[in-house]
Amino acid sequence: MVFTLTGLVLRLVPALSVTPIGGLALPTQLMVSLGAGIYEELLFRVLIVAGLAALARRSFGWSRGPAGAFAVIIGALLFSAFHYVGPYGDPFTVGSFVFRLIAGVLFSAMYLIRGFGITAWTHALYDVFLSLIT
Repeated sequence: MVFTLTGLVLRLVPALSVTPIGGLALPTQLMVSLGAGIYEELLFRVLIVAGLAALARRSFGWSRGPAGAFAVIIGALLFSAFHYVGPYGDPFTVGSFVFRLIAGVLFSAMYLIRGFGITAWTHALYDVFLSLIT
């Protein structure tokens, strides 16, 4: 679904382009993938999205819907941008940014609707899947 939405947004044919994690052995890749999915969800969904939603409700007096939408958009932008920061960050491309932005919107919405556990395992298992196909 994220690939399709990315393709629609960019008006490109979506292609799966995955780079193996720095030449790591498969067991290490799997461990990194599980950890990244879980820790990214803790940071971006539990702390940032939940925090932004609470801030919007308290500071602006918004109801749950608008506060959640605000938190989802800002959280997704931060989630996507985070992947390009630091010495291990990916090279920036519009396509990968939009892909991660859409994934961030979906993960954030899933978090607000279903909670941390479902979202963290979905993200972690997606990362594991990518490790297995590369």
